[in-house]
Parts: sequence; C-alpha cells; structure tokens
Amino acid sequence: MQWSRTMNDKLIIFDTTLRDGEQSPGASMTRDEKVRIAKALERLRVDVIEAGFPAASPGDFEAVQAVAGAIKESTVCGLARALDRDIDRAGEALKEAESARIHTFIATSPIHMEMKLRMEPDQVIDYAVRAVKRACGFTDDVEFSPEDAGRSEEDFLCRILEAVIDAGATTLNIPDTVGYSVPEQFGRMIGNLIERIPNSDKAVFSVHCHNDLGLAVANSLSAVIHGARQVECTINGLGERAGNAALEEVVMAVSTRKDVFSCQPRLNTREIVACSKLVSNITGFPIQPNKAIVGANAFAHESGIHQDGVLKNPETYEIMRAEDVGWSANRMVLGKHSGRNAFRSRMQKLGVEFDSEESLNAAFERFKQLADKKHEIFDEDLQALITEASSEAEDETVKLVSMSVCSETGETPCATVTLRVEGSEMTGRARGGGAVDASLKAIESIVHTDSSLQLYSVNNITSGTDAQGEVTVRLEKGGRIVNGQGADTDIVIASAKAYINAVNKLMTPAKRQHPQAVEV
Repeated sequence: MQWSRTMNDKLIIFDTTLRDGEQSPGASMTRDEKVRIAKALERLRVDVIEAGFPAASPGDFEAVQAVAGAIKESTVCGLARALDRDIDRAGEALKEAESARIHTFIATSPIHMEMKLRMEPDQVIDYAVRAVKRACGFTDDVEFSPEDAGRSEEDFLCRILEAVIDAGATTLNIPDTVGYSVPEQFGRMIGNLIERIPNSDKAVFSVHCHNDLGLAVANSLSAVIHGARQVECTINGLGERAGNAALEEVVMAVSTRKDVFSCQPRLNTREIVACSKLVSNITGFPIQPNKAIVGANAFAHESGIHQDGVLKNPETYEIMRAEDVGWSANRMVLGKHSGRNAFRSRMQKLGVEFDSEESLNAAFERFKQLADKKHEIFDEDLQALITEASSEAEDETVKLVSMSVCSETGETPCATVTLRVEGSEMTGRARGGGAVDASLKAIESIVHTDSSLQLYSVNNITSGTDAQGEVTVRLEKGGRIVNGQGADTDIVIASAKAYINAVNKLMTPAKRQHPQAVEV
C-alpha cells in the first residue's frame, strides 16, 4: 500500500500497540493475543499495524508472521534495526501479508551516535541508506526513523532524510524518543524539515511521540498542523516509561476539530471503546476512570448544572457523542440459556476464531460455568474468559486446584491453597491481613518465587454486584517485571488466579529482546 503526499485530506494512523506498547513492563502478549488485538485494530480500520520486532526472538517472529497472515485490510509492519539480519528477518516474517511495510531505524542524536553507536555521522548515513535499499528488496513500502530525532541536529536530519528518500523510503518518521519536545518547537521542526529537504514531496512525514512530559498527543497534533500526515500511536497510550501518544485522543481531537485540521483519519471510531477494553484486558493495564475518550467517566456528568445543560442540549457540555466512540453501541447480552451458536457468533464478532470443535466446546463450557454465577454476560466478560483461557494454555507449570479462605470479625484471616506444580499437588497455608493477603501468602509458601509485589489492583469488568472482578498483580524479581491477570465473580479467587498467572510468567525464561538492547 502506497501513500502519497498529495493526499492532504487523509491522516494515516499507524498503531504500534503490539510493538512499542508491548515494551511496557509486564505487558508482553502471546502470539494469539497479538492476533486478537490486530483483528480489533483492523475492525477499527487502522491504516498500519506495527506487529512487532521480528529479529528480537523466535516468539516475536512468529507473532508478526501470524498477524501478517491474519490481517487483510490494514498494512502490517515489522520493525528492524539498520542491520541486514534484522531487515531480512522482517521481510521473511511479512511474506504472507496482503500489504507489508518494513520500518527500519538508526539513532541520529549526537549523544546516541557517540555513546551508543560509537559511529561518526557519515557512517550512520551509510547504514541508513543501505538498510532502506535492502528493505526495498522485500517491499516498496519502507519507513525510516532517525531515533531520538527530538534531540538531533536539524542540519544532520535534513542530510540523512534526503539520502534515505533517494534510497527508496516512502515514509519518514520523526520520533521524539525520550519525550523531550514541546508542541511549538516540535511542530516547527517538522515544518522546517518538510520545507528544507529538496525531495520531501516524495515521502509521507510521520511522528512518534513519547509521553514523558505528558505532551505526546499535543506534540503529535502540532506536527499534523505543520504537515505531518502520519501519527504513530497506541491504544490507551500504552508504551514504555510514560507511554506513547494515545490513538483515541489523537483521532478524536482531529475528528472533533475539523476547523483546525485539514486532514482526517479513516477510522471507524465506534470501535474505539471495544478495542481499548480488549487491550486493557489482555495487558492487565487498567484504564483510569478520568481517561479521555475511553475512561468510565469520560462522558459522565455529576454537576447539577452540567446535567441540566446536557438534558436540554448535549452540546452544552459534550463536544462529541459517546456513541461515536462506541460507548452505547448495541451489544448482545448472553445468559445461561444462550446456545452454542449464539456464543460462537458473538465470539466471531469479537475477533475470536476457534481452530477446532474441541476448543469451542472448552470455551463454551467456561461460558456456562460463568453463566451459573452471574445473570448477564457482556462482551467484556467474554474477552476476559478468552484471555484467561489463553493464559492457562500458555503457562502449565502452576495451576490452582482449590482454595479455602476463612475471614471473620476479630480473627486473623487464614487461607489454604492447593496447587498443581509440574503435575504434583501441593498445599500451603498462611495467615494475613485480609483474605487476599492470606491467599497470596499461601501460594508463595508453595512456589517460593521470592519476588516483590509491585502492584495489586482490582477493577470491575461490568456493573452490578455479580460483576466479575478483574485483578492485576505485578511482580518483580531480579529486575524482571511481569504482570498477571485473573477474573472471577469472587475477588479472592480472582486475586489467586492473577498471582498464579504472574508466577507462571516468572518461571518462563524471558524470550523477548528490546529492539534497542543491542548496539548497531
């Protein structure tokens, strides 16, 4: 798929949730989870999906390959350093894609060139040109990024970008890698590059902003005003450190303020909330209630003055409609009397395909068990059900067999937990400050991870007293951080599931390599 600078009315949305978003500590996704999110992004009509970094590990390669084979309507992109082996690996992973892009990068700031790459500027240009030319051997859609462009010298950026355009790059992405830029300065830099580079009309200018100063969305929008026609972003602003520009905020800002922006995305914005919830469910990163667009309070009005105004005319306090981002989209509610076909149909609409009757039957059985516990089952419940099943399929080392918890007024809570560890059942007992504390201590008395609990959070998946509670725990050991998720109508059981999920991840060797972990 080729983009032209003549398409001034179009803003290309490049989603990197599956690549940069996965670099959030503990946010690693399985291959199947990446495919599920990719299909949700395709329903959202995202233009480009950056599926991963194929050279990082066999698992990353397989995930990119799987996404490339599953996606038909969006371009699938693979990241590669300016190294022959990286580019070849990306080309191989994207071979089955209907539309493929290779995104290659090399650092261009003085501090990165000197301290990380230990290369002279001319060497960096040579590497970049060679990388782009090699990528063009696999696809005519090649993107180049000068890493840490926000702290790079403008004259050098002009030199290297002109060279890579001549080499065949069709998209030039200007990343604010460390979130150092401010809107006016960043937008002006984008405008200057477009004006100063002689062959700038032969490429689409893109931006990739990090949120270290809370300015990622503002910097991205400033760049669009100054001529950028692609924005790289993630669902919910997911990403390493403080995250990336949030896709939903960029898209709705541009769509709402048509008087300011001369270009528009082609997204089906009614899929935003569903996609946001799916990413939150899979990664275990909850959405804060006051998060713009997708937070639970985003369209809530408590003030009497506000409520009165909205009732008289929604436009008094609402600048966009909740329906337009998917908040009140019609959903099929399933219950204990729902049949297998209704279940299968709903799962297909959520992007979940079963590879066999056995896997369908297993998921349907889980659904029936949940239906016995709660009256109505919503899409969010189904997403949690599939995520939990996927986690158990991946991690077989430790499984919950049974648990008993005693908590009464005036007594110290105690818990007895039985686990199956590598095929053998083991039982642990512990007391704690509460039912959850006692349960997790009982689990730890069996598995002995000696890890540190960094985070424990609880969110309700849906409303009502019978709602499932979704628990996220974050464990740290030896510098490695993992997240675990669990869901159940009983919050104590959900907590135990989440802790066991994190323990299983700790027991699995880390396979993923950070794309910038090895020097060029």
